[in-house]
Amino acid sequence: MIDALARLPAIDGFAWPWLLLAWPLPWLVRAILRPVAPGGSALRVPFYARLQGLAQGRAFARAGGGAGVLAWIAWTLLCIAAARPQALGEPLQPPQRGRDLMLALDLSGSMSEQDMTLGGRIVDRLTAAKAVLADFLDRRAGDRVGLIVFGRRAYVMAPLTLDRASVREQLMDAAAGLAGQETAIGDAIALAVKRLRDQPPGQRVVILLTDGVNTAGQLAPEKAAQLARDEGVRVHTVAFGGAGTLTVFGIPLPNPGGADIDESTLRAVALGTGGQFFRARDAEELARIYVTLDRIEPVARPGEAVRPRIERYPWPLAASMLLALLALANGGRRWTR
Repeated sequence: MIDALARLPAIDGFAWPWLLLAWPLPWLVRAILRPVAPGGSALRVPFYARLQGLAQGRAFARAGGGAGVLAWIAWTLLCIAAARPQALGEPLQPPQRGRDLMLALDLSGSMSEQDMTLGGRIVDRLTAAKAVLADFLDRRAGDRVGLIVFGRRAYVMAPLTLDRASVREQLMDAAAGLAGQETAIGDAIALAVKRLRDQPPGQRVVILLTDGVNTAGQLAPEKAAQLARDEGVRVHTVAFGGAGTLTVFGIPLPNPGGADIDESTLRAVALGTGGQFFRARDAEELARIYVTLDRIEPVARPGEAVRPRIERYPWPLAASMLLALLALANGGRRWTR
């Protein structure tokens, strides 16, 4: 018996608890409405005596019948069902919603320049950029991320996906010079815009990292920025690398004759599309920039967990109907005898 009761569905509250006030209604009706005097005018029905017997549970109890008791239990369960008992389900966490984010990474020959310090050792620019980008990807849960690499031409290395692990693998496989020795900044922006065009507006973002100037491609960066603005795509640009360096046996030396980064064009591209321009001369500055980008383009975190309400009224309603039928059957047999 105890095990059977333990298996009954739990109830955490009622949606309409005020309907429980209807429980004493039969007593109130009986107390207010007096019976008709003998010989008075009244509507007579053949089954009135049976209904009156069911309403007066005490008379049946004294006579040894339980129809009245069953009727009152059925009425009690009906009131409980009308009040809509409910139980709280398991907590549900709303899904995360993030950006449609395209990362555009420069793989031109200059990215192999060893003028960066990472973990106490001298590394090339691409290795430092990979380390920072990998950490950035780890924080973008909820984003759909894609990867574009560019040199002489721009290529989609990973399409937009929620699988950040696969994007990270593609990132780690990238090598300097893989897309050519030159730098097609405009084509990279245009390709990113094309990939984002069919996505919902308002969350389309491109983060472009380069260490040089636009020296290749069919589209100028300014024209590509105009396309991005027309399509509602924000472009954040990151200029990465020292101001012209030369390495001898892994030791970075000043190189005044080295190529400069076209900061003015990158700044114009960012400002023209509603993005921001950043300048990083070492790996630490680059890491701080991507932390800033993480705040500028936040992932919409899941809201407060919600526990759905599960309706439990079918149980008392079914029991009420069953007891009412038993009460009618029991009262009919008792009245016949």
